[in-house]
Amino acid sequence: MNNLDFLIICIDENNLVVKSYGDTTKYLFQRNFTLNLTDLLEDRLAVAFKTLRNKVIKTNKKASVSGIEIEKGKAAIQVNLSVSPLANSGKDQKMLLVVFSENKQGSPVSKENIMFDNKMYLDQYTQSLEEELQELKDTLRDSNEKLYATSENMQSFSEELLSANEEMQSTNEEMESVNEELHTINSEYLFKNKELLELNDDLNNYFKSNINGQLFVNQQLELMKFSPGTLKLINLQDSDLGRPINKILTNFKFQAITEDINKVIKDGSVITKEIETNDNKWYQVMTMPYIKQAGNIRNGAIVTFADITELKDTQKQLDEKNKSLMRINADLDNFVHTASHDLLSPLGSIEGSISAMNEIGVNDPELKVFLDIIDSSIKKFRSLIIDIATIAKLESNTIIMEMVDLNETINNIEWSLNDKIASSKAVIHRDLEIKEIYFSKKNLRSIVFNLISNAIKFKSDKPPVIYIKTKKVNNNTILTVEDNGIGIAEKDSEQIFKKYGRLKMDIDGQGIGLYLAKKIVDSAGGDIIVESTPGKGSKFILCFPTVQDAS
Repeated sequence: MNNLDFLIICIDENNLVVKSYGDTTKYLFQRNFTLNLTDLLEDRLAVAFKTLRNKVIKTNKKASVSGIEIEKGKAAIQVNLSVSPLANSGKDQKMLLVVFSENKQGSPVSKENIMFDNKMYLDQYTQSLEEELQELKDTLRDSNEKLYATSENMQSFSEELLSANEEMQSTNEEMESVNEELHTINSEYLFKNKELLELNDDLNNYFKSNINGQLFVNQQLELMKFSPGTLKLINLQDSDLGRPINKILTNFKFQAITEDINKVIKDGSVITKEIETNDNKWYQVMTMPYIKQAGNIRNGAIVTFADITELKDTQKQLDEKNKSLMRINADLDNFVHTASHDLLSPLGSIEGSISAMNEIGVNDPELKVFLDIIDSSIKKFRSLIIDIATIAKLESNTIIMEMVDLNETINNIEWSLNDKIASSKAVIHRDLEIKEIYFSKKNLRSIVFNLISNAIKFKSDKPPVIYIKTKKVNNNTILTVEDNGIGIAEKDSEQIFKKYGRLKMDIDGQGIGLYLAKKIVDSAGGDIIVESTPGKGSKFILCFPTVQDAS
């Protein structure tokens, strides 16, 4: 290798010299204004180089040849030539390494080098040129086809352009029409702008007149606006605009309503609560979402403050009075229960004494009449005391609610009124679509007993016929008791439900039964009314709430 003189040249894929190492004068023409390696080589070297280069480009492997004879001055030298691909990471451009060396006499030749055959390399070079020529012809043909297609496209585009020009003329006419419409819209816009100015004046005057405080907060809980009325309730300043409300120093504990504002912004609910300030005032705070009409988007919250300090003071006074009245009511209940118990005890003794006197017998007829009067009065007195105790129990809410079997209740009432039913030849019909009612068993029996007893008591000259029916209407159970008795005048239909509201003084009774019935039904959330025609009978309609409503 010491006998060899090297020239190493690095070229790109376009044969342009990038860098060289060694004596270029020995193997290259010294020509200015060109870096193309093929233009710098002697003809035989150029043929050999181009042949090796094409081979390396195709195989990406090193190729070499030896014994290329060139003239150097008056002498002839033999040149070894090799072309190798260079690794060029990160770049798409291929680089080649070209090595020239002189093969001096006696120098060994590498096994991988092939002796130069001028005719063979010319044939290969010619074949390469023919291949390149064929590729150029194919490329030219493809280019002609594309050019023809482009020409057709251009012709079509020209036609479309003419059509577009016609459309543009039509569009120009439309634009003139649109311009006229825009003038009209501009006039409407000016009118709308005037309306908006008036509306803005209305809003400003509303804010000035609103005595309640209002805060407008964005999604970041920053104060965006507040009404002038707020200044009387909270110590706010214009400099507070844009600040987070929980950073504003006022007598309000904003931390207490920050969670409400976040919840309102999140789900769109409306939250109302009462808040006490540091100076012992009370405000009703209502937090609602601030909604933009465009897109119906929640963009913050509105917090409204209403001073309810006076209302809270009044409510406190009412609570204290209510507690006092409840204590008084409890004392009255105890008194009624105690009085009814204490009065019933001596009444029992008097009834026993009169019963004993009746058994002994009284010879004086006048005394017998007085004893009967006293006995009847005591029984009425006992009934009156029991009714008063019942009213007291109703008002103290000591009633047990349960599912009541109507058939069982009516059977029990018929057994209790057996003598009156038999003597009056009364007939009772049942049509029970609903067989159970959620109510107080004892009170329901008392109501139905009173209605059946009244139907028999206030009968006409015909035997009593009583119809008991139940049915479901919406979410209520309807119980009706209808008779063919003497009936009730319309003007007296409300009187019968009043305490001691008797219409017939010549018939036994205290006038408290229907009063108790209405009070019982009303206290359970129901209702009782009467439909009646004098001489044709009466129909009592009771409305009971469902189990869910009653509970």
